[in-house]
Amino acid sequence: MSPQLRSVAAALLLSTACRDSAGGASSSQDFGDDFLFGAAIAGFQVDPGCPSLDAAICEDRASDWYQWVTDPELIAQPGNHLSGQPLSDGPGHRELYDADFRLAGETLGLGAMRVSIEWSRLFPTEPPLGGTVEDLDASVDPVARDWYHQYFASIRRHGMEPMVTLNHYTLPLWIHDGKACHQDMDSCTRRGWAAPEVLIPEISRYAAWCAREFGEEVDLWATLNEPFAIVLSGYMLPGEDRTNPPGVTDPELAIAVMWAQVEAHARMYDAVHQYDPVASVGLVPNLAAVRPDDPDSEADQEAAEHLDYVYNRVFLNAAVHGAVDANLDGVAELTRDDLAGRMDFIGVNYYTQLSARSLGFSLVDGYPLLDFFPVGSFWNEYPAGLGEVVTLAAGYEIPVYVTENGTSDHAEAGDRFLRPHLEALSDAMAGGADIRGYFLWSLIDNYEWNHGMSLRFGAFAVDPSTKDRTLREIGLSYAEVARTRRLQ
Repeated sequence: MSPQLRSVAAALLLSTACRDSAGGASSSQDFGDDFLFGAAIAGFQVDPGCPSLDAAICEDRASDWYQWVTDPELIAQPGNHLSGQPLSDGPGHRELYDADFRLAGETLGLGAMRVSIEWSRLFPTEPPLGGTVEDLDASVDPVARDWYHQYFASIRRHGMEPMVTLNHYTLPLWIHDGKACHQDMDSCTRRGWAAPEVLIPEISRYAAWCAREFGEEVDLWATLNEPFAIVLSGYMLPGEDRTNPPGVTDPELAIAVMWAQVEAHARMYDAVHQYDPVASVGLVPNLAAVRPDDPDSEADQEAAEHLDYVYNRVFLNAAVHGAVDANLDGVAELTRDDLAGRMDFIGVNYYTQLSARSLGFSLVDGYPLLDFFPVGSFWNEYPAGLGEVVTLAAGYEIPVYVTENGTSDHAEAGDRFLRPHLEALSDAMAGGADIRGYFLWSLIDNYEWNHGMSLRFGAFAVDPSTKDRTLREIGLSYAEVARTRRLQ
């Protein structure tokens, strides 16, 4: 046992002993032996910053997000809210992954890791479009392919099960030039989600290739991470909390992108199951707890219902039931069998409660329920909301995983954050919600998209200069829960 692991184990035993000697809590909440405790990371956010690997290998320079956070002209535009922090300040997980998984599996005692495959790592240059899954073998980067095999083997070697996200925001530059589309959406040619006729067949083919290649190593697959976040921060309301390439404001295009993602999820689900029939495949929406901005205002109460419907339910209604409400008026115009039933589990990312303020008019003509403005920060802590959103998701009668839950400053959070959120989750389970696991965001501090390294999400702090990992109080508390499988 390493000195760090011995110190953690001793702290856990001392914490338990002190609580037991004091009489303990009045009751304990048991999660059961089959419940998965894990942590979540995403490739683009944790890979860069390698201590000895060449930066061209460590960084994913073939992705639209690399372009977005490093291009000087984009950084110079205040409306993009880009930190400009160099990727070299990142945690260097691309090189240090095995040590990181040892921390997760041995120090924290976790049973699962949620990670991502980066499409632009496997296929950094454009393959011939429209071909078969097998045709992709000629275009794959063999070094990246072999690295992912080693990566998944490391997760399992440290006693954890991988949950793998196929698309965690980033797109290859050959399919999405975020800068060109930011400058002029009408003239850019590599349009990403704005060109579903190109993107959907290719992302489905990529998903099928991954299932064929890695299906023996991965049982839990997630198709898209937070699709509605891309709609909001990429195409409707880019802002300080998040700007996503291409960072434009075009509400009608945003709605079209949302439906393109609904279609893409269904086709990716089918593609994975074609090559990995026994896999469990789900979607990872970011769900928000919702309240009226003025609880006494009937208009705001109605606005809250509309926000909940548009933000939380439209995508799930389509992916689970095939219900298509194209004009967002609250009534599905048709049910599509080729969309319905494409969900083996629902992954819930939960961070915040949003307040809905009535506008008294729709933001987009022809879409009557877009008559609200969401008020609040993406990092507004509201622990009871985790119980609310997992109960909403469980209402679709599909197993649920909490695939992300965290706060922007785990350096200060400790038990103030973790315990009440897990209590809300446990209460929802006691109420009948079928929750299979909880993944803390995040294992280590990461490059948080347009914010750089300024936010502290990690159970382990990362020193940008030395890349040293240091266990935080919240990590110590989480390790105790994972070890005992209960809140006491």
